[in-house]
Amino acid sequence: MRRRDFIALLGSAGATWPLALRAQQPAKIPRIGIIDDAPMWHAFRQALRELGYVEGQNVAYEYRYGEGSPDRLAEVAAELVRRPVDLIATFGTPPTHAAKEATATIPIVMVGVGDPVRAGLVASLARPGGNITGNTVLSPDLGPKRMQILREAIANVSRVAFLINPDNASNVATLAEMRLAAPAAGIVLIPVEVRGLADFEPAFAAMLRERPEALMATNDPFHQQHIGRIIEFLASNHLPSMYQAKENVFAGGLMAYGASVPDLFRRAAGYVHRILQGTKPGDLPVELPTKFDLAVNLKTAKALGLELSPTFIARADAVIE
Repeated sequence: MRRRDFIALLGSAGATWPLALRAQQPAKIPRIGIIDDAPMWHAFRQALRELGYVEGQNVAYEYRYGEGSPDRLAEVAAELVRRPVDLIATFGTPPTHAAKEATATIPIVMVGVGDPVRAGLVASLARPGGNITGNTVLSPDLGPKRMQILREAIANVSRVAFLINPDNASNVATLAEMRLAAPAAGIVLIPVEVRGLADFEPAFAAMLRERPEALMATNDPFHQQHIGRIIEFLASNHLPSMYQAKENVFAGGLMAYGASVPDLFRRAAGYVHRILQGTKPGDLPVELPTKFDLAVNLKTAKALGLELSPTFIARADAVIE
């Protein structure tokens, strides 16, 4: 081969090699940031898998843990933005607030927020605008309904403690609705504020001094992380309880009424899919719950010395015997 032809061949190959190398590089896969991963997120990941997203192949997850602390939630949300991720998924109001403060551009899919409009997360349910969408559990609207169901199950209940996280705007909205409804239901409402681990013991001690006859809890993410401690305390003090999630009843709580939490997580996966396909979050209406569960734990009722009526038990969607 002549020297001139050889040099031309080398030049041609040099121009081709970078193209070949670029073709061999793996495509960028979307990264989903999850704040405060817990067993309840399994339904979310499983639904995404059913939509074709396989971890390690065409999707990656980034986990950060805020543990209910406002400062820590702000820190981990900022970490996800710096990573950066392509989308942030949140459960409940405080983590969603933290994500909203951290970014106005990265899409946020919220799961089970009590009242996203009152909490200032979206402009409206039909037209959320901005970078946030997802679903709501309608906590403020259902608070009085849970109080009514508790009264139907235990007719002589008149003093009810309500466990809230004052850092959770949806909890605050629910408390406001329940305060309006309590007098008509013949109930004295006793707010019990727990925003961190150090609050549990003094808050519960103060609550017992108010002599409550039952306690109502929310789906606040921080409280749900410590639901075992809450259920154990109520059992040791022989206090009936009303929750939002039936999973709390399977864990030993007395009863629950509310939207199906696994169903909310599964539905959130559909939002993620549409956003990753190019739909803007602000164009996707916030979804209302479609499935509600009434759950009762008869073993817990027996331990508390309560006899629930057959009519009430027959209404339940889930009964633990």
